Amino acid sequence: MMEFLGPVIWLIVALGLLITFHEFGHFWVARRCNVRVLRFSVGFGRALWSRRGADGTEYRIAAIPLGGYVKMLDEREAPVAPEQREQAFNRKPVGQRIAIVAAGPIFNLIFAVAAFWLMFVVGIPETRPVVGQTTGIAAEAGLEEKDLIVRVDQRRTESWTHAVLGLIPPALDRREAVLEVEDPFGMRRELTLPLDQLGPEFREESILEFIGIELWRPDLPASIGEVAEGSPADEAGLQTDDRVIAINDQPIEGWQDIARVIPEQAMANDSLAMLEVDIERDGQQLTFTLEPRLEQGRPVIGIQAPPPGPELQAEFDRMFTIIRFGPVEAVGQATSETWRLTTATLGIIGRMITGKASLSNLSGPITIAQMAHSSARLGLSRFLFFLGLISLSLAIINLLPIPMLDGGHLMYFLAEIIKGSPVSEKTQIIGQYIGLLMVIALMSLAIFNDILRLIP
Repeated sequence: MMEFLGPVIWLIVALGLLITFHEFGHFWVARRCNVRVLRFSVGFGRALWSRRGADGTEYRIAAIPLGGYVKMLDEREAPVAPEQREQAFNRKPVGQRIAIVAAGPIFNLIFAVAAFWLMFVVGIPETRPVVGQTTGIAAEAGLEEKDLIVRVDQRRTESWTHAVLGLIPPALDRREAVLEVEDPFGMRRELTLPLDQLGPEFREESILEFIGIELWRPDLPASIGEVAEGSPADEAGLQTDDRVIAINDQPIEGWQDIARVIPEQAMANDSLAMLEVDIERDGQQLTFTLEPRLEQGRPVIGIQAPPPGPELQAEFDRMFTIIRFGPVEAVGQATSETWRLTTATLGIIGRMITGKASLSNLSGPITIAQMAHSSARLGLSRFLFFLGLISLSLAIINLLPIPMLDGGHLMYFLAEIIKGSPVSEKTQIIGQYIGLLMVIALMSLAIFNDILRLIP
């Protein structure tokens, strides 16, 4: 049950927070421009809660948490008393109307920068772009195992996220990418990835696979570092320093094999199964049979990995890092991260329009809910990154020149400035219908993509 409720709860928390901040932008600027706000709603549909404030505004939370709105006094929607006309939105100068409409996306942008700032102050654990085994294009270009990708096309890459974001545009454009890499001894060199050689079957969601790059994963030896008291391993007789050789006849080379094979074999028939564990102890090979236990939906036997030695610890230190800055320096870093993600998002949108990128990049509420849940489980800094990313996406999407969205209204205001008079109501009504169809089509495609991702 929690597998369903968890994502739903975190979706409501995340979208509720971001939508409230977005609509508050419209509300706050409207009040500064002396526009009367009739309703401030988080969500659409039937009201679950509502209250009328001393300012005359109705504040409500509605049943469908996939948006919100600020309803302002407007003569185009209903008759307005003569004494209140100066408070009507449509009576305000075009500059003020632009400010009110643009405030929502701007507040989302501010929220994104603030979320990234707090993320950097708290510190976010990251996996650095250390390359594992290479094949294909990557191997031919001279990329080698344990190389650290320092820059892609002159942009610094602190993490695998940065590296992938840097590689996607040249891959979609089928052009070369210049990499600066550093070997384990600190020597740096430049090499060129011929991404123009990518075939038509290339998919951006599997970019590393198509380029021929695997992530480097330093592995711990398959020795037992600790056996939990009362665990299945303890009851079966496993001991510290036992070296695991095989599990259900599946050979074990390192701790990653143990972490992979136990759930595979324990849940092979969708129910907990007995495991045969072959170990080496004092030069002798022994076999133990045990039954795993489920903990948080995952089968475990109660053993932990041994601590890494000095050489392996050095590899871990090179692979993993915590990106953290002081409060002042974090401002610049948050702004830089916002710009990096903005250019990446706009690049993907532009390439989807031109057909260079797949429409499968669109994600709907199901994927967002899963991302919200998983990021929340990974800690505060990961959840802050998720909030910043979604807030930034909301700002960009709302600024698209689609009628019904903020960008569509801004497009009308720009036309008004150029022609010297407001766009006719007939044109706006036609635009609303077109915009509604576009939004429904985009949402339908996004939800369809979500469903496809759920299908194995």
